[in-house]
Amino acid sequence: MKRIVIVGAGQAGASLAARLRAEGHEGAITMIGEEPVPPYQRPPLSKQYLMGEMALERLFLRPESFYAENGIDLHLSETAVAIDRADRTVIAGGHTHPYDTLALCTGAVPRRLPGAIGGELAGVHVVRDLRDVDTMAPAIRAGGRALVVGGGYIGLEAAAVCAKAGMEVTLVEAAPRILGRVACSETADYFRALHRARGVDLREGTGLERLVGEDRVTGAALSDGTELALDMVIVGIGITPATALAEAAGLAIENGIRTDAEGRSSDPAIWAAGDCASFPWRGGRLRLESVQNAIDMAETVARNMLGAGVAYDPTPWFWSDQYDVKLQIAGLGQGHDRVVVRPGTTTGSVSHWYFADDTLLAVDAMNAPRDYMVGKRLLEAGRSPDRAALADPGTDLKALLAA
Repeated sequence: MKRIVIVGAGQAGASLAARLRAEGHEGAITMIGEEPVPPYQRPPLSKQYLMGEMALERLFLRPESFYAENGIDLHLSETAVAIDRADRTVIAGGHTHPYDTLALCTGAVPRRLPGAIGGELAGVHVVRDLRDVDTMAPAIRAGGRALVVGGGYIGLEAAAVCAKAGMEVTLVEAAPRILGRVACSETADYFRALHRARGVDLREGTGLERLVGEDRVTGAALSDGTELALDMVIVGIGITPATALAEAAGLAIENGIRTDAEGRSSDPAIWAAGDCASFPWRGGRLRLESVQNAIDMAETVARNMLGAGVAYDPTPWFWSDQYDVKLQIAGLGQGHDRVVVRPGTTTGSVSHWYFADDTLLAVDAMNAPRDYMVGKRLLEAGRSPDRAALADPGTDLKALLAA
């Protein structure tokens, strides 16, 4: 029976291993993870867990006993350092793991500030794994002063957590506006107003010149000439796919590990799933950074490793929680040329619908779950509602599905 090795013990790796067993694979499964704990949820890390509202064990995707009970050989605190494609082995933690089929679920790594401007000072944090959050947690306290660098969803969520804790928060975004790469200006306007109403000093078109401090950060100089006194810095300037292991093994790389529609890399014995992988999608190539993609792609890859031959063709969806606002996103808005704003039925609820001419591309729903669900169903069906009817708050959304 095939020996399957999975490098990466995050959401994608755990989902892939569980799906292999659910689909009836009876051969050996080995999962290699760098962290000392079993696979866990990442979204609550920077929210409930950071605020002390969720215990560590509640983060775990499955009880630790699940892996032994299902014959999954879980190797924790091991870093995979090399793949020998000729011998079909992975070197990790001083061990050699032979495989017949290999799955790379290595995820992504956060971008960090250069050391030349103080990025290596103590008190400068990124938000990616358990260690990152455990390190920053003591600094999240009422009266503290925080600088958040980056106005994407990672930065905005970090700013919300700090503001809710009673900190004095400054957020800087070097681009002309927040959410510049991922959302329309209407959605950016909504979240800018939300954060400023909660006391965040949000500055767009403003960069970080340098951080100040001897061993620990104590301040920052901004491109607008401002100097800030600080207790901590949170860096949210994006992530990059973790491809070093694959690249060293000679696999094709294209904005991540390049896979075919089934998730197979340039080596037929090696597959990839999750944040680290790019795949063909609607005439182009796509890499998604989301829990949904990690689960769905991993489960599709697991089935394909066992011979299903199914193309991965997702309708992307995402979410973000900030203060008392839940943003739900369906689709991808890149290439839109107009946005339809649909007023919500309660205070603070609204949805923004992205169109390219008359074709629906995506929807951003703020505290509007019904709008999100209808938009997602329309996108999955490849249907586009009439824009005028959509903008009319008197239009029943169910009627758009039936039209």
